[in-house]
Amino acid sequence: MSTVTVWNEYVHEKEDEQVAELYPDGIHEHVASVLAEAGHDTHTATLQEPEHGLTEDVLEETDVLFWWGHIAHDEVQDEIAERVARHVREGMGLVVLHSGHHSKPFRKLLGMPADLTYREAEERERVHVIDPGHPITNGLPETFVVPEAEMYGEPFTVPEPDRLVFVSWFEGGEVFRSGCCYRRGNGKIFYFRPGHETYPVYHQDEIQTVLRNAAEWAAPVEGSPYPTECRNVGEPAEEIDGYDP
Repeated sequence: MSTVTVWNEYVHEKEDEQVAELYPDGIHEHVASVLAEAGHDTHTATLQEPEHGLTEDVLEETDVLFWWGHIAHDEVQDEIAERVARHVREGMGLVVLHSGHHSKPFRKLLGMPADLTYREAEERERVHVIDPGHPITNGLPETFVVPEAEMYGEPFTVPEPDRLVFVSWFEGGEVFRSGCCYRRGNGKIFYFRPGHETYPVYHQDEIQTVLRNAAEWAAPVEGSPYPTECRNVGEPAEEIDGYDP
């Protein structure tokens, strides 16, 4: 199993009674408990901590970082966002949840704004598994329903995913790419849309299954193929006339 850090800006829970009732210890603690039950070594970090709780030492020990943010994206220090992005390129996994699509690390790694359309109307969401061979879908039915959801709709201005795992249909008629997988350097990234803070989404069995599967899938792989720094290779693979290293 992996060492997982769950990061949360931890603002809504302090300001909104409905959110506090659903997640009395914070969304980060709830998600961390779900992953701990699966055997992962879990830790949490929040915006308010020094260096947002994401020091070099913390990230060095983290196999997979889960990120939940919504209304305080701009309060994340650019230096910390770049630090997270660098660790992802070096091999740390990143799972971006719901409105984390606008987080600085996610946008930095994807190189696009990750804009979308949205509506908060407590509408039904049907999530379709469109890549049933992907490990993140293990244990899931072909489709499942989130009874109350915030609608996210296309166009979603992100690069085409390396693999698209989930597509959502909403009661109001919109569709959305709800499960997107990317590779950046040696690190794997998974964006998962469901998780609006005023609905009990992370209490749902199917959603928790996705979280557990994502933690396993995004973990670093032995023998990562991409170099993490420039290096002088010295001797050429083929002899070069007149070259004397």
